Amino acid sequence: MKSMRLNSFTCSSRLPSFLNPHNVARIASYSTPDCISNQLLSEDHNTHSKFLQVCLQHCRRIKPHNLFDEKPKPVLQALRTAKVIHSKSLKIGVGLNGLLGNAIVDLYVKCGNVDYAQKVFSRLEKKDVFAWNSVLSMYSKHGLFATVVESFVSMWNDGVRPNEFTFAMVLSACSRLLDVNYGRQVHCGVFKMGFGFSSFCQGGLIDMYAKCHDLRDARLVFDGALNMDTVSWTALIAGYVQDGLPEEAVKVFDRMQTVGLVPDQIALVTVINAYVALDRLGDARKLFAQLPNPNIVAWNVMISGHAKRGFALEAISFFLELKRTGLKATRSTIGSVLSAIASLSMLNYGLMVHAQVIKEGLHDNVYVGSALVNMYAKCEKMDAATEVFNSLEERNIVLWNAMLAGFAQNGLAHEVMDLFSYMKRYGPQPDEFTFTSIFSACASLQYLDFGRQLHNVMIKNKFVSNLFVANALVDMYAKSGALKDARKQFELMKIHDNVSWNAIIVGYVQEEYNGEAFFMFRRMVCNGALPDEVSLATIVSACANVQELKPGQQCHCLLVKVGLDTSICAGSSLIDMYVKCGVLSAARGVFYSMPCRSVVSVNALIAGYTVNHLEEAIYLFQEMQMVGLKPTEVTFAGLLDGCDGASLLKIGRQVHCQVIKRGFLLGREMVCVSLLCMYLSSQRLSESETLFSELQYPKSLVLWTAFISGCAQNNHYEKALLFYQHMRSENILPDQATFASVLRACSGLSSLQNGQEIHSLIFHTGFNMDEITCSSLIDMYAKCGDVGSSVQVFHEMCCRNSVVSWNSMIVGLAKNGYSEEALEIFREMEQQSIMPDDVTFLGVLSACSHAGRVFEGRKIFDVMVSHYRLQPRVDHLGCMVDILGRWGFLNEAEEFINRLGCKADPMLWSTLLGACRKHGDEVRGRRAAEKLMELKPQSSSPYVLLSSIYAASENWKQADSLRREMKSKGVKKLPGYSWIEPGRSVRGSSYTIQEPNSNTRT
Repeated sequence: MKSMRLNSFTCSSRLPSFLNPHNVARIASYSTPDCISNQLLSEDHNTHSKFLQVCLQHCRRIKPHNLFDEKPKPVLQALRTAKVIHSKSLKIGVGLNGLLGNAIVDLYVKCGNVDYAQKVFSRLEKKDVFAWNSVLSMYSKHGLFATVVESFVSMWNDGVRPNEFTFAMVLSACSRLLDVNYGRQVHCGVFKMGFGFSSFCQGGLIDMYAKCHDLRDARLVFDGALNMDTVSWTALIAGYVQDGLPEEAVKVFDRMQTVGLVPDQIALVTVINAYVALDRLGDARKLFAQLPNPNIVAWNVMISGHAKRGFALEAISFFLELKRTGLKATRSTIGSVLSAIASLSMLNYGLMVHAQVIKEGLHDNVYVGSALVNMYAKCEKMDAATEVFNSLEERNIVLWNAMLAGFAQNGLAHEVMDLFSYMKRYGPQPDEFTFTSIFSACASLQYLDFGRQLHNVMIKNKFVSNLFVANALVDMYAKSGALKDARKQFELMKIHDNVSWNAIIVGYVQEEYNGEAFFMFRRMVCNGALPDEVSLATIVSACANVQELKPGQQCHCLLVKVGLDTSICAGSSLIDMYVKCGVLSAARGVFYSMPCRSVVSVNALIAGYTVNHLEEAIYLFQEMQMVGLKPTEVTFAGLLDGCDGASLLKIGRQVHCQVIKRGFLLGREMVCVSLLCMYLSSQRLSESETLFSELQYPKSLVLWTAFISGCAQNNHYEKALLFYQHMRSENILPDQATFASVLRACSGLSSLQNGQEIHSLIFHTGFNMDEITCSSLIDMYAKCGDVGSSVQVFHEMCCRNSVVSWNSMIVGLAKNGYSEEALEIFREMEQQSIMPDDVTFLGVLSACSHAGRVFEGRKIFDVMVSHYRLQPRVDHLGCMVDILGRWGFLNEAEEFINRLGCKADPMLWSTLLGACRKHGDEVRGRRAAEKLMELKPQSSSPYVLLSSIYAASENWKQADSLRREMKSKGVKKLPGYSWIEPGRSVRGSSYTIQEPNSNTRT
C-alpha cells in the first residue's frame, strides 16, 4: 500500500471510523449532487444535456443489489444505455469532461462494470470529488479495500478535496483492513477538513476503531459526538459484542432507547447477539419477537445461539419457523441446525435438513458437507456420512477432521487409521485437531508404538502446546496402560482443564491404581478445578474397586452439592459403589431418586441383587422392560451370575430361554460365558457341553477358555484337559487365562506329564515371561511333587512384582515339606518390599508348623494381625492350632480355641483332636471330640480319631463303645480315593481305611 502523504494533517486528536450498508446507500445517493439539475440549465450544448439527463435517470432507477446476485433487468438496460451514450459522446465529440463524464462513471459503477468505469474515469480530464467517490464506492463494493486506500492517496495527491462521504468510505476500508494506524491519519484529516461532527464520519470513525479492537478511542468519538444517528450507536454496540463485552453492549443499547432513538433491524440483531453471549436467551427471544420481518442474519443468531448453549430443541424449532417464512437458509443456518440435531441424534430431522440442502443447492458446499458428516456420525450412520464425504469435490481439513472424528466416536478405529493413511496421500496437511482422532484410535487398537511416533510428529510441528492435542496424548497413553508416559505428558502441560484431569484419573482407575486416582482427584480440587460428572463418577468407581464406603459417601455428598447425584452417569456409579460395598439400601435409594434411568443403572442394581436377592433382581428385570428399557448382554450376565448352584437352575434356564429369544447367543461372548459358568457351577456338565457345542463356529479363545476354566474350577479336570486338546486341534493358541486354567486341571489330577507338555508350549509362545502364567506353573509343579522344577521356574522369572508368584512358591514348598526353604522365600519377599496377603501367611504358618518353628509361628501370626491388619481366616487359625498342637503345646492350643468362643470352627477342634491323638492326651482328646461331635454330629472324624486314641492306650472297651455309638447314630465313614497315571490315561482306585483294631494292613 502506498504511503499517504497528508503533510497538512497536523491534528493531534486520536479519535475513531466506519461504513455499513446503510451508509453505502446514503453515500451512493449523494454521488450525483442535487445541484446538477440547476447546472444543466446553463449548459449550451443540447446533446450534452440530453445525454446527461438520460444517465441521471438510469442512476436513480437502479436499486442496490448484492454483488453476486443475478443482475435485474433495469441494471442490464442501464448498462446498455451507458455504453450507447459513452460511444455516441466520443463519436460526436461531446467528450467526457464535466458532469457528463462523472455521470457515465457513476452509471457504470452502479451497473457493476468495473472495467468500463475505470476506463472512463482514467480518460476524464478533470476528476472531481464526485467521480472519485463513485470509483471509491465501486472498489469498496467489490471488496478491494486496499485499492480504496491507494485511490484515496492518489486523489489527495491530485489536489482533490475529499468530502464527508469520501472519508466515510476510506474509514470503512481501514476497518476492513484492520489498519488502525492509517485510520488515525484519516481521522486527523476528518477534523482538519471540518467534518468532525458529520454523522457519516462519526459513524465511520466509531466503526473503524471498534473493528480494529480499539474500543477506548471508539468510545471517545462516541462520547464526543453530537446528534448521533442509529448507525453510530449500532457501530459501538457491535464493537463491544465483537470484543467479548456483551454487558457493555447491552448498556449502550439501553442508553440508546433512553434518548428516544428507535433501533433498526441491524441494531436489534446486534443486541440479540449480545443477549445470546450473556446466556440471556429469554431476552433474546423477546427482542427477536419485536422484529417485524427478521432477516436471515437474525434467524441465524437465534438458531446458532440456542444450539451452542445446549438448547437444541429450541434451535430446531426456530429453524422450522424459518422454513415457514419462506426465507432461504444460508450455509450458516444449515450448519447450526445440523449441530443441534447431531447433539440429540435426531436422524429424522437430519434427513429433512439434508433434503433441504439438496433442494437449495448447498450439497456441494464443504461447510454444509462437514456439518452433515458430523450429524450422521452422531446418529451412528457412518455409511451415510461416508456417502456425503465421497460426494464432495472440495475437501478441506475441517471435512477430513469431521470424518475422522465420526469414525473415532463410533468405535471404528481401523477405519480411522485407513482414512488417515488415505488423507496423507491425497488430502490436506493434517492439523492438530486431526491428531486427536488418531490418538483416540491408537488407544482403542493399543497401537502404542504408532502413538509414540505421532507424538514425535506433534513435537516437531509444535502442536503439543495445543490443549486439545495434549489432552488427546494423555488419554491415549492412559488408555494404552502407559500411565508413566501419561503422567509425564500431564505434568508437562502448562494448562489443565477438566478433560486433562479426567483423562489421567480415568486412566489410573481403569488400571486399578486407585491410590493414584485419589491423589490426582484431591490435587484437582486443590488446584481450583471444579470436578464434573466424569471425574466424580470415576472417583466413585475407584471407591467401588477398593470397597471404601466412607470416601464413596463423601463423593456422594459432593455430587449432591453440585446437583449431579441423580444424573445417569454419576447415579449409575453410585449404585455400583454401594452394591460393591454391600449397602444395598443406599443403592436402591439412589436408583429410585434418579428421574431418568438407563440400562447401565439398572444393570448395576441387578448385579447387587443377584448376590442374595435374586427375586428382587428378577422383578427389576421385569420392571425395566415395562418402562421400555431393553436388556443388554450385561443384564443377562448379571442375572445368570445369580443363578449359581443347582437350586437356582430352574431360573437360570428361564433366563437362558430369554437369551435365545432375544438372539444374544450369536456373537455375545459375555452372555455365553455366564451361561456356561451357570451350568458348570450347577454340576450340569452334559448341559454345558451341549450349550458349548451349539455356540457359533468358530469359537473364540474367550469361549474355549471360559469352558476350560469352568471345568477346572468345578473339579472336572479330565474334561478340562480334553477340551484343551480339542482347542489345540483347531489351531487356537492359548492365552494367559487359558494356561492358568488348564494348569489348574493338571494340578488337580497331579498330571505331571500333561503339565510339562503345556510348559513347553508356554515357552514357545513367550508366555514364560508372564508372571501369572509362571505362578500357575510353580503351583502345578509343586502339587505334582516336582519341587525342583517349581523352584527353577520361580528363579527364572524375569519379574516377580506380584504377590501371587511368591505365594505359589511359599505354599508349594510348605506343602511338600520344604519348610526352611519356604521361610527363606518369605524373608526374601519381605526384603523386596512385596506386600504379603492372607495366602502368604497361610503358607508361612504351614511351613512353621512342619518345621517346628513354634516361636516364629506365634510371631508371624501376631505380625499378620497387628501390623498388616489382616483378619485371620479359619485356615490361619487352624495352622496356629496345628503349630501348637503338633509340637506338644496342647494346653495353649486348647486355650487358643476357647478364646474364640462361638466363632471356633469344627476344623479347629478336629486339628486339636489329631494333635491329642499324636501325643496320647486322652482327656483333652475326649473334650475335643465332644465339641466336634456337637458341631458336626454326622462327621465320622471325631469317632475315628478318638477311637485311635483309645486303641493307642489299649482302652479297647471305650473304643468298642465308641464304634457302637457311631453305628447307632448312623454315622458312616466314607472310603478314600486316590489315582495313578499309567501311560496317558487317568484312572481312579478306591481303598478303605481299616479300623485300628483290624488285622488287615493297608
